[in-house]
Amino acid sequence: MTDSPVTLITGGGSGIGAAAARQLLDQGHRVTITGRNGDRLRRFAEELGKPAGLLTVAGDAADYDTVQAAVDATVKEFGQLDTVVANAGFATHDTLADGDPAGWREMVLTNVLGPALLIRAALPALKETRGRIVLVGSVAGFVHTPGNIYGATKWAVTGLAENTRRMVTADGVGVTLIAPGRVETPFWEGMGGLPEGNLLTADQVADSLVWAIRQPSGVDVNNVIIRPIGQPV
Repeated sequence: MTDSPVTLITGGGSGIGAAAARQLLDQGHRVTITGRNGDRLRRFAEELGKPAGLLTVAGDAADYDTVQAAVDATVKEFGQLDTVVANAGFATHDTLADGDPAGWREMVLTNVLGPALLIRAALPALKETRGRIVLVGSVAGFVHTPGNIYGATKWAVTGLAENTRRMVTADGVGVTLIAPGRVETPFWEGMGGLPEGNLLTADQVADSLVWAIRQPSGVDVNNVIIRPIGQPV
């Protein structure tokens, strides 16, 4: 166990982040999960029986001191850091025409600044292990929809993934963008319910995320776009 890989996942208390944490723990990895809701993190740990390989750190993914503290706590607890997953994010589910600007700042900071802060904080440790950076983007970061500010944040994540890859590949660090389509997660709570049609499950997206993490040394999977069958765009 002490030699097993170590992954830090932001927004790991629910949805895709929690599903990925479960899968990695089942495969013998050690995992840190972060999130703003400390009670949710504690409940998640209790559901899993508080395994020795799980560390929970409450805090805001868009606050640099908090992110750096989570990285430092992970390295102190487990002795290394092999992968970071920038998963924390949310949508205000409105548009430039009808939205409430009061909600946009937090969304932009969480969705765009958050992954950048995680990269900045974790990079020294990842260079030591020749590890991986995984950014959870969205199909909305490849396909424009009218007035979609959330989509604009995910376009930023798409760009961040590639410019980060170009920055770190010479250091032996891999970068993967996981861009799911419609997923059955708490993401849709602000819309009053799930959309019609087929949806991916959080576990299905986590399957691809974990697959990318477990690629052999020297292999860098860069872009993974995942849609449910039946999603046309």
